[in-house]
Amino acid sequence: VVGLAGAFTSNGSRGGGGAARLYFDENRYQTTIAFGKGRINYDFFGIGRLPNRPAVSVPIHQEGRFFFGEFMRNVGKKIFIGPRYQHRRLSARIDGEATEGGFEIPDIDVQSTTAALGVHIQRDSRDSTFYPTKGSLFDATGDFFDQSIGSRRQYQHYKVTFNNYRTLNEKTILAARAMICSANQNVPFYDLCLYGTGNDLRGYTGGEFQNRRMFATQAEIRRLLKGRFGMVAFGGIGGIARRWNEFRLDQLLPAAGVGVRFTLEKQNHINYRVDWGVGRAGHTLIIGVGEAF
Repeated sequence: VVGLAGAFTSNGSRGGGGAARLYFDENRYQTTIAFGKGRINYDFFGIGRLPNRPAVSVPIHQEGRFFFGEFMRNVGKKIFIGPRYQHRRLSARIDGEATEGGFEIPDIDVQSTTAALGVHIQRDSRDSTFYPTKGSLFDATGDFFDQSIGSRRQYQHYKVTFNNYRTLNEKTILAARAMICSANQNVPFYDLCLYGTGNDLRGYTGGEFQNRRMFATQAEIRRLLKGRFGMVAFGGIGGIARRWNEFRLDQLLPAAGVGVRFTLEKQNHINYRVDWGVGRAGHTLIIGVGEAF
């Protein structure tokens, strides 16, 4: 699979790039390559915002380019493992005047380079990539940023996810997902664990809640209707904290919502989706192609 992509938003963000995912020797080997360049304008809400406190943010303008490469091998029993590499050149500035006593971008991150060697482990027993009806997907990554390979900061970023799918009847699927994220050592503000990204969880603006530790769990009922239409109902709960022993019940972040589906391509059951989610800090409307997870 090879593709090019371009993106723009109403707030002035722009980007473009290309990617390829290649399969060799009857899926014994998998290779992923991606590159891109762009600029993004977003609001930074600080680290460790509490859900019962007013949102305070600062506008950030960030530019850069990146390269990513990964090579994985099947070692048996549907398990793939392999190395990965990423390299980014980034710049960041506050888009306007800084608030006195507020967040200031560290000098090391005004013009920065990040580079990491990592490892990726995956076990995929799903019956379909686009619309799974049974099986599971385990995915674990660890990226190690180090000055010896050109990174200005030294830190580590880990993420583990597990998806499970079960057929309840010929028209109903139960899908569940759990994930954890950990960012250690001298991690920059833009590589923290960001709540609400990757559809964990829908109902939150990505990055409005962020910290060094994060978890999120969710379940979704997927129901086929007449013709090409379908609907879903989902709900879940998660949270962020500085350390794993600092999560509190009154600071957890629940979400729930509903969505509609329209099948664009019947053979692989590729859906166009519209999801509306509600969380503790507001709501989101998400439009895209393919299931949330």
